[in-house]
Amino acid sequence: MPTIPPERAPISEHEPHERGQVAESFGSDAERYDRARPRYPEEMVDRIVAVSPGPDVLDVGCGTGIAARQFQAAGCRVLGVEPDARMADLARQLGGEVDVARFEAWDPAGREFDAVVAGQAWHWIDPVAGAAKAAQVLRPGGRLATFWNVFQLPPEVVEACAAVYRWVMPDSPFNPQAMTKQALDGYQVLFTKAADGIREVGRFSDPEQWRFDWEWSYSRDAWLDQMPTHGALTQLPSDKLAEALEGVGAAIDGMGGSFTMRYTTVAVTAARTDAT
Repeated sequence: MPTIPPERAPISEHEPHERGQVAESFGSDAERYDRARPRYPEEMVDRIVAVSPGPDVLDVGCGTGIAARQFQAAGCRVLGVEPDARMADLARQLGGEVDVARFEAWDPAGREFDAVVAGQAWHWIDPVAGAAKAAQVLRPGGRLATFWNVFQLPPEVVEACAAVYRWVMPDSPFNPQAMTKQALDGYQVLFTKAADGIREVGRFSDPEQWRFDWEWSYSRDAWLDQMPTHGALTQLPSDKLAEALEGVGAAIDGMGGSFTMRYTTVAVTAARTDAT
């Protein structure tokens, strides 16, 4: 499931999990989402698998199955839960098993899991209700792992994106000025809310943060392919989206047509400790 666009916390009077129309807007171009979105570090996937008591994984907000396929490749059996039927349909076409539902309302029908994971999705879920549902379906010792890819654009691309966003969507709740700050600073509020929700439920070990740093090179076309999958842009009219892509593309052309993105993937994770 999708990111907070573009990898910053939204500035709004509503919590992210109260903005369901944004959370369920990403399926408008599910194929692009699956093609363009970054994957997750194999080191993180392997670590989650290693500390889980078995191979049964529930992928919350699975989207098109990006994380699910990585866990399958690591030897896991994966069930996805996804509120957007369009995303779920593509995930099934790509070999996944998916229930269409919002996680808080999803009926597990007695099924249990060794790990509950959520990539780019937990901010769309009530952090306390979500942790309680995870505890309900996890076996004792099972692992809850919520994780986000946080990217830091080069300054030239940041400046172009901020200017374009201010121009094409001045009334958006997204704050372009947030893009000029360090990415992890903007995301820390999400990590804290996830950890606080886990603690409040009282059925988990004290949550930890795991950090994985990596880089990825983007051509102009590859980055412009990903941009429409960001929540700030998924609901833009086509003419406004074209303006945004043109402005950012020009900035990347000025950098030689490509750039290297620095990514930090952070997992907020805890083990279920109670026996009931």
